[in-house]
Amino acid sequence: MEKIAFCILLLPLLSALVTLLFMRRKGNVASLLSVATSGGILFFALILILGSGVEDFAWDTTWFKIAEWELRFGFLVDGPARLLLFVVAFVGCLIHIFSLGYMSDDLAKSRYFGGLSIFMFSMLGITLADNLIMIFIFWELVGFSSYLLIAHYFSSKEAAQASKKAFIANRIGDFGFLIGIVLTFWTFGTVNLVELSDLAEFDPELLSTILCLALACGFIGKSAQFPLHVWLPDAMAGPTPVSALIHAATMVAAGIFLLVRIDFLFTNEASNLLAVLGASMGLYAGFCALVQRDIKKILAYSTLSQLGYMAAAFGMGVPGIALFHLMTHAFFKALMFLGSGSVIHACHHEQDIFNYGGLRKKMPFTGITFLVGVLAISGVNFLSGYFSKDAILLVAYNLNPPVFVILYLGAILTALYMFRLYFITFEGMPRSSDADAARESPSIMTIPLLILAVFSIFGGYHSLYPQSIAGVIIDDLEFAAQLPNHLWMIVLGTFAWLAGGLGAKYLYFDSKRTDPLESKAPSFFKLCSSKLFFDEIYGFYIQRIQDPFARFLEVLELLLISGLLVKGSAGVAGMMALISKACYVGRIHAYGFWFVVGTLGFLFYASGFLGN
Repeated sequence: MEKIAFCILLLPLLSALVTLLFMRRKGNVASLLSVATSGGILFFALILILGSGVEDFAWDTTWFKIAEWELRFGFLVDGPARLLLFVVAFVGCLIHIFSLGYMSDDLAKSRYFGGLSIFMFSMLGITLADNLIMIFIFWELVGFSSYLLIAHYFSSKEAAQASKKAFIANRIGDFGFLIGIVLTFWTFGTVNLVELSDLAEFDPELLSTILCLALACGFIGKSAQFPLHVWLPDAMAGPTPVSALIHAATMVAAGIFLLVRIDFLFTNEASNLLAVLGASMGLYAGFCALVQRDIKKILAYSTLSQLGYMAAAFGMGVPGIALFHLMTHAFFKALMFLGSGSVIHACHHEQDIFNYGGLRKKMPFTGITFLVGVLAISGVNFLSGYFSKDAILLVAYNLNPPVFVILYLGAILTALYMFRLYFITFEGMPRSSDADAARESPSIMTIPLLILAVFSIFGGYHSLYPQSIAGVIIDDLEFAAQLPNHLWMIVLGTFAWLAGGLGAKYLYFDSKRTDPLESKAPSFFKLCSSKLFFDEIYGFYIQRIQDPFARFLEVLELLLISGLLVKGSAGVAGMMALISKACYVGRIHAYGFWFVVGTLGFLFYASGFLGN
């Protein structure tokens, strides 16, 4: 099985190398190679998922050794790895196919598809790695490939700034993650996941909340949770298929996968904190999404909200349900991102939803499939999102009522802003010439929408999946099934999506070019639009505190470290030479001034010497 794992990992790396080295001017060939590679990844992934039964396997080998310490490279293929492998390979393949149509006229197709291959290599590395150091290496490669793809339109100032913002925000989280890895090795003497699990079970007293929170920094950065959530909405400046792959289905979900991978290290205090933070992000992002006009930013804030649900599930002790929601979310959110790409493509890259309208008649296939995604994420009964999100709500209702209240309000908001997005975009009359002239996208783009729509409908029926995938979620679902208040939760869940949907119909079904909420509740609208001023706070900190302090340290470094400590007397002489050089300005009155000063100084010195 390790040979198959190697094939899965090396295929996208070879594709990226061939594309970027030999096909930089052959965009069509490069795109076909990348798509064929994604199909090969899915083929080998299915062999690994279906052909290995439910038996987990681990394999590793020494990469390099220093004295008694060695870094090992290896694979750990268990339930969580198989589930994420399926999501990455399956959704990634569909997004590659969709990209053939969406990027057909792009002059930099080779660079785009090369970046996709690098990203697939990095994400698959995280999925298969058996130790924290290997996870961290691929973790950084994911950040690098994300930077490349977000900045695909690098001539745009918005895209260039967004890529830097994403890169820096992730580096902050990754620094904490690295500290957590060091603390883990210091505490346990190993970073191998299987060995860590055994040691944590053998001696629970080794666990500490500080170590958990440091490791969780990786999740906070990669999954864009508070306080590092500010990068994800701006990252929508990249191509729409990139948003679907990175910011809906795979990269941001890597943070949840990391938490599940190391759940045995988490203390109750750390888990409870993550539950509260996750629920709060679910509500906060919902309010932000409610006032956005950019179709992709609405979906970005929706992603933040759903990641908050996953974090809350993990924090309440049901990591299997967190993975279940990760999988169903990948289906319906990738569907809606690709659906938004179909709309953007048809409307000549217009992204303001108030310049759409009436697209259901112009683009019926995109409209129907997009509605399926809206129904699924809203938790409409018996669609995929209903099973995973309502399971989280049921657990919260029974185990953590304060978290339940926050999550439930977030569920109502989810239905409200998602139906708002659908009604403004697809119903009513066209509000622009682009919307009026829109036509359905080609089949190379609509077929992936159809497949994702099917999984968005039936993806919540875990009995349809092989045991190698379903096994990781069944235990926690059975635990939730034993909890009381099931009927009550069905009633509450149905009320949530009905209330949100009817509220959106009342407010937005026949909207004009302005948001009716802005006139009906201006104070509330302004508060939501402010996003609680996180960007302004970070901007103030950087401009008024960090940058001046950095300049101060630069001066100290030049004068004291580089000058005095490193260069010593030569540095002092050089400094004096610079000062002396400043005295020679080529003006006669300046020379006269220094002559008088020197003479007075000499006379003062001489008088003191003669006096002695």
